[in-house]
Formats: sequence, C-alpha cells, structure tokens
Amino acid sequence: MRVFVTGATGFVGSAVVQELIQAGHQVLGLARSDTAAAGLLAAGAGVQRGDLEDLASLRRGAANADGVIHTGFIHDFARFQAVCETDERAIEAMGAELAGSNRPLVVTSGAALVAPGRMATETDLHQTKSAAYPRASEHATMVLATNGVNASVVRLPPSVHGSGDHGFVPILINLAREKGVSAYVDDGLNRWTAVHRLDAAKVYRLALEQASAGTRYHAIAEEGIAFKEIAEVIGRHLHIPVVAKFGDDAAKHFGWFTDFAKIDCPASSQLTREGLGWQPEQTGLIADIGTADYFTG
Repeated sequence: MRVFVTGATGFVGSAVVQELIQAGHQVLGLARSDTAAAGLLAAGAGVQRGDLEDLASLRRGAANADGVIHTGFIHDFARFQAVCETDERAIEAMGAELAGSNRPLVVTSGAALVAPGRMATETDLHQTKSAAYPRASEHATMVLATNGVNASVVRLPPSVHGSGDHGFVPILINLAREKGVSAYVDDGLNRWTAVHRLDAAKVYRLALEQASAGTRYHAIAEEGIAFKEIAEVIGRHLHIPVVAKFGDDAAKHFGWFTDFAKIDCPASSQLTREGLGWQPEQTGLIADIGTADYFTG
C-alpha cells in the first residue's frame, strides 16, 4: 500500500513511517523544509512538499496514495484556536479526496479529555468542539465517516514516550530543574495514560490495514499511572525533593501546565487490542523516564 503521512518527520510520525516501511508499505511523507525532505529520503520514504496550511499539497498527497495517516499538528498553543481550525481544514481536504474510494484515512486525536475521572473506552464519544476546546480532529473525522469516507481515529495518551520525546514529561523535568523540586497536585493519585512511540506506531499501521469507518482506537499501553509516581522518578534522577502542591501553590508551581498536572484520565485499550491484535512490547513510561536520554541536556 502507498501511504501518505502528514507529520512524517515528527516524534510520532517518524515512528509511523518506520513501521509502515518495515511492514512492506511505500510511504509518501509531507515535508515543509529541505531538512525534512532529506530525512524522509534517508528513511526510505518519498516526499510530498507542502504543509498543513497548503490544502492543495494535502489533496495531491491523498490523491496519490492508497491510504492516509494524519499525525501532523501545529503545536502552537499561543494561537490554539487558529491551529485547530487549520487541522480541521486539513482533515476535511484529505477526506474529500478519499471520498467514495474506500481508501482509509487514520486521524490522530487525544484520550485525555474523553472521560476525565473514569476509565475511558473506545466506545466513548469525543469531546464536543467548543470555544473552550476548539480542537476538532475527531469531530471532523467522524463527520467524514458518516459521509462515506473510510475514516477512523487513533487516540493518543498524555505521554507518548521514547527517545527524542519533547512532550509533557520533558516539560515536567525542565520545570523540576527550574523550581528545585519535583511536584504533584494534592495526593498525586490522579492517573495519566502512556504508550511508547514505537508501540503507538503499530496501532496506526494496524488501523490503516484493518479500519472500518467511524472506528476509534486507543494507542494506550498503560491505562493509569499515578502522577505522583512520575514526579517521584523525576525527583530521584534530579536528586531533588518530591513535594505535594495544593491550590494556589500548585497553580504557581505548574503555571499553564496546572490542568495537565492534575487531570485524572485513565483509559482502556482492551477493544483496540482485541480488534487489531495489538500488544504493546516496549518499555513502560516509568522505566523509560529513568533512562539517561530524558536527563541529558
């Protein structure tokens, strides 16, 4: 299968490209720079020049592919609403190109806000698009699915970890270095989910190969890790105190990250494992954080 991949040189997308090529697929990766294009060629993939705001390039990529995996997103939280609108338009453009062909479109979404405070499953509906939460990745995908596009969703957990991680765990490590303590909120028993990037990549590949329209998959290896446990492993490796923060002190310590630090978002991947025959094989989050790669620099 010839697969068009957006975000193909990103942390998750590059693992997806590697997984697809190893499974015998051909890959056409979206590249917005010469450096990205060179990286894709070195990985054995083809190159489609363009970016997520260039809808014509996205349509060309989808038109020249047997399926599409959308891992790209502009991570600019200073203009979150605008980048969410860009993402929605990108999904709609690629979906329109695939309409009526049964060629699959696999889109990235998130699991953290599906059912905070309880165990979320693949049967839970996504959060409704609103002014408070404008990201519409899953909404746009499900609209396409109801209109004849073979579109499905892969939900990622708060922590997708592994070598090269620049997400939430590195943010926590940098914050702990800056503050001199590794902190958690209240009792720290709120739960995060996690997956290694290489295990997540397998979910995308299996979803592409097996998906039916409107299906939601959970790329989740660990269903609920206490945030306190994450803070403790960071504290041990930085040789700093691990402390609880409450109320205004928590908000002062974590700043814009406070809501992420206190969210309780366990989620199951049982239906995904059963439906796709997926079984995570890589190192878990706590063991992975303990490697030198997370504490260099």
